[in-house]
Amino acid sequence: MKYYIVIPAHNEQDLIGLTLQSLVSQTVLPSKVVVVNDNSTDKTEEVVLSFAKENPYISVVNKTSDAIHLPGSKVIQAFQKGFETLDSDYDIIVKIDGDLIFPPNYFETIIKHFESDPKIGMAGGFCYIDKNGEWVLENLTDKDHIRGALKAYRKETFQQIGGLKPAMGWDTVDELLCKYYGWKIVTDQSLHVKHLKPTGANYNKTARYKQGEAFYTLGYGFWITAIASAKLAMMKKKPLLFLDYIKGFTKAKRAKTPLLVTPEQAKFIRNYRLQKMKQKLI
Repeated sequence: MKYYIVIPAHNEQDLIGLTLQSLVSQTVLPSKVVVVNDNSTDKTEEVVLSFAKENPYISVVNKTSDAIHLPGSKVIQAFQKGFETLDSDYDIIVKIDGDLIFPPNYFETIIKHFESDPKIGMAGGFCYIDKNGEWVLENLTDKDHIRGALKAYRKETFQQIGGLKPAMGWDTVDELLCKYYGWKIVTDQSLHVKHLKPTGANYNKTARYKQGEAFYTLGYGFWITAIASAKLAMMKKKPLLFLDYIKGFTKAKRAKTPLLVTPEQAKFIRNYRLQKMKQKLI
């Protein structure tokens, strides 16, 4: 199976080289890697070009955009810019961040998962962060969720869910739509990926409200949002974030912000979320 990778990158000169080195060291190499240099003011482009010289399947695309780092929309707009430069001769499309180090067998293992069952639509490993010299699991989500930093999609799945949505919540709605269309999602706990910059390190204050807005646009409704907000705030060990999330949800509802999903999909998502919550209580 052929896989293509798109890497949105903003000021990653210190880390993108480590990511690319781990990609050119894969036991099964990617057919194409596009790095989208998104408004960088450092030497990100030069680092990528030095790898592209030795590895012709690597290319760079330059994008100018707002320098403000809002989660979701900016990164997916950059992904889209890179994706548009690719042909459709791939089996798996991958979106990764420019601050990861993959084990050499990562993509060989991901391919094996896709080959093992035609109903597997998405697959991924787990992000680990450095805590006092030890690599520990970056524990922000459930074990059955693939982190936004390392998403791999079967081509047919990617097309059916309509690609990636340029909004916060894109890396949740993709999985919910996968389930809506009957695809399976696989997470492989044997695949440990080093995440060199913890999630959210660059987010500004407005990003706090964006999470609540994302819950609204996913069609969660108030009670599921309240439970999800409480859980996330506790996971981040910042209980007051709960209030920011609820404020974001309320603002989005008042503004009648468009949902990322259809009413039918939203109904499915609420039922699915409630089922999962019930399972955890039993």
